[in-house]
Amino acid sequence: MTRICHIEIDESGLAAPTAAIEQERRVAIFDLLEDNSFTLPAREGREVPPGPYRLGLAIREGRLVFALASEEGQKIGEFHLSLGPFRQVVKDYFQICESYFDAVKRLPPSQIEAIDMARRGIHNEGARTLQERLEGKAEVDIDTARRLFTLICVLHWG
Repeated sequence: MTRICHIEIDESGLAAPTAAIEQERRVAIFDLLEDNSFTLPAREGREVPPGPYRLGLAIREGRLVFALASEEGQKIGEFHLSLGPFRQVVKDYFQICESYFDAVKRLPPSQIEAIDMARRGIHNEGARTLQERLEGKAEVDIDTARRLFTLICVLHWG
């Protein structure tokens, strides 16, 4: 089973999320648990622990931490990713989201649609960045990467 079966967000040291951020987080976790693809590649001749996996996401010492455990909770390992490659795309994503939420209040549907297309494009860019950063550590499909990117955004920058 190559999937994530449980997600836990480590919020220690983070500001309390706003209601909107908390809602985004709940939706992303729900969607991710409903449908995801998460595979650990074989490394250095070691056997790959079978899934499904429990995933813990945290920010520690300025790095994004993926902590993995078996479905029963036995620790498998963890890997750390630099947040640097995500900074600009996350900044762009939050700016376009702000524009989108502003537009919904006052612009016609055609203009809202154009902003939403741009928002989705930036979100896809973030997902592709995550897939690249996970290379050799975990393999995820684009939909899983999109949902994980949402969690990264709300975890650190929300």
